[in-house]
Amino acid sequence: MALFDENVTITPAPKRPRTRRTVVGLWALTVALVAILVMSFLPTGYVIQKPGPVFNTLGTSADANGKDVPLISIRGARTYPTSGTLDMLTVQVAGTPERTPNWLELASAWFQSSQAVVPLDEIYPPNVSSTQLDQANSAMMVDSQKEATAAALSHLGYDVHPRLEVYSLTGDSAAKGIVKSGDVILAADGTTVTDADVLRRIVAGSAGKPVSLTIRRDGKAQDVSVTPRRQTVDGHAAWLIGVILTTDYDFPIDVTIQLDNVGGPSAGMMFALGIIDDLTPGKLNGGRNVAGTGTITADGTVGAIGGIRQKLYGAKDAGAAYFLAPASNCDEVVGHVPAGLRVFSVKTLDDSLRVLSTIADGGSLGRLPTCTAK
Repeated sequence: MALFDENVTITPAPKRPRTRRTVVGLWALTVALVAILVMSFLPTGYVIQKPGPVFNTLGTSADANGKDVPLISIRGARTYPTSGTLDMLTVQVAGTPERTPNWLELASAWFQSSQAVVPLDEIYPPNVSSTQLDQANSAMMVDSQKEATAAALSHLGYDVHPRLEVYSLTGDSAAKGIVKSGDVILAADGTTVTDADVLRRIVAGSAGKPVSLTIRRDGKAQDVSVTPRRQTVDGHAAWLIGVILTTDYDFPIDVTIQLDNVGGPSAGMMFALGIIDDLTPGKLNGGRNVAGTGTITADGTVGAIGGIRQKLYGAKDAGAAYFLAPASNCDEVVGHVPAGLRVFSVKTLDDSLRVLSTIADGGSLGRLPTCTAK
């Protein structure tokens, strides 16, 4: 049986000419591919905020040697068993001034509810170096831990005594060679200061004239003079002496918070709740999984934080059923709560404790303040 007939000549069919529409389409596709390729390398002026690691303040954290230790450890007072979680949230930033996300990455993040595209300058101020930013974030974390401890112990009836301490100096500090890290600032122009805001107001009121500071160094008090410099911060001119401050306290018991490589003040409220849970019998959260965020001051005031939308999704992914949000962040919460997560609005440490008590007791959650549209 023959498969082919050698005497038959097969003539190929003539190619059909490409239509104008086809040519235009091919050129458009080529241009689009080139544009995509170029956009994947072009720098941008934005970074991406994503949900970061979640830490249970009732659990453990790795120390500098990679060993798991209690995130909160207390000596000098009786502690009690805990269960469930009191999660603190973080935000991860994708991008740096040296390497910003490309336009394709930004486009992808734009369509994801858990991510946010924000201007580079909001995260990395143009007049602040990466080293200065890291120092400031580290100082704020240290300060938040001390404020949280003060708020928790004050709530439990302990006496705490604040003092204002120099954490570090900025690169162009007007106080360089005059004050140094570890100095305790006792007074400014004759006014006793135990709060950074009071010192800032005195410096601002000097309008560039020398400010007399009473400091304690190595246990001895001395007077020094610093002349503020006019600088621009976040687009606003201000008189500054160039010191990064932290508020320290004399605590009656030893509270240590172990958390490396995390900066900023936003975990303050959750630290305070974790300390209170450790120092009181029973389970503050009823053994449930609760997350939250918010700065805190020694008097128990809860303040706003950044990246709350990413933290909501981080809490949900970590298995939390309830979320404590600063009331001052509520406008960013409304319309952005993941399904299955219940959010409560809090202004103070007492508000947070009231929410936890209601959850633990199985009370009416519907009566608690929530974030609502204005």
